[in-house]
This record gives sequence, C-alpha cells and structure tokens, in this order.
Amino acid sequence: MRGFFLSFLLLLFAGCATKQLPHKESWVVLIKSPKLRFNDIGYIAHDDENVQLQLYSAGNAVESFSINRFICTRSGCMRKSSFNEAYLNSAYDDELLKDLLLRRPIFGGKNLKKRENGFEQRITTRKYDIVYRVTPDELYFKDRKNRILFKLKKTGQ
Repeated sequence: MRGFFLSFLLLLFAGCATKQLPHKESWVVLIKSPKLRFNDIGYIAHDDENVQLQLYSAGNAVESFSINRFICTRSGCMRKSSFNEAYLNSAYDDELLKDLLLRRPIFGGKNLKKRENGFEQRITTRKYDIVYRVTPDELYFKDRKNRILFKLKKTGQ
C-alpha cells in the first residue's frame, strides 16, 4: 500500500512539473487589458502541443502562463474559456492566447490578408473590434471595444 501511495504522489507531482520546451525566444511583451498590465521581457517556449510564456520584470520572474488543454498561471489552472472570461473577453475563441503567442492567424483565419512579410486581420463584431498584424519581428493585437492591447517585439538576443 505504501508503494502505491508513493507512486501516486510521484505521478501527481510529475504531471505538474514544467516541461522543457525545445523552441524558446525572448520578446519585449506589452499587455494592456482591464485586468492585466505588463511591459518588459518575456520568453515564449513551445513544442507541437504546449506553449509557455514567462514574464520577467527587472530580471525577476513575475508571472508564467502555460497553455495546453488548460491555461495555467502561478495561481492555478483554468479552462481556456474561463481564462478569456476572467482576463480578456468571453467572446474570444478559446485558442486566442495560444494563437497570439505562436503568431498564428486568429479566429480560424477570418479576414486574413497576406502581406509581403507577414499577415493582417481586421475582425469587427458587436463584441469586439480587432486589428491584428504579424511580421517576423513583431506582433500587434488591439481590440478597441474592450481596451485590450497585446504587442510582441523581438529582442536583439
């Protein structure tokens, strides 16, 4: 019985351990929303299924977001829709944060316009008014209706 309990604890804590992801880049991260404010260095790491955003201010880790089936922060994990409702906008697609961090088209590529060095999307509904642009060195996401701004700019590395 003791061996079973130790095995259970090992599996429990191993499941919560942070994975080392193979692709990691540093960015200047700007986030402005009614519930989130940040402007400093961040590291985005990912593999095929997982994405992590680690935020640093004055060299100290201040927050971390881990995205797979859930979005996990330092305070716990929640469904993607719950995260959007709490921190962004409940009308957003569940994959929005992951798509932003991976610099992919959002909302299934709606209104996607390819540009010479990236792409742009303008999406307007009664719940949001989004301008989204991606180039190799920058990302710009602004929702004017909900006062949300998310920018990434590649660091010199």
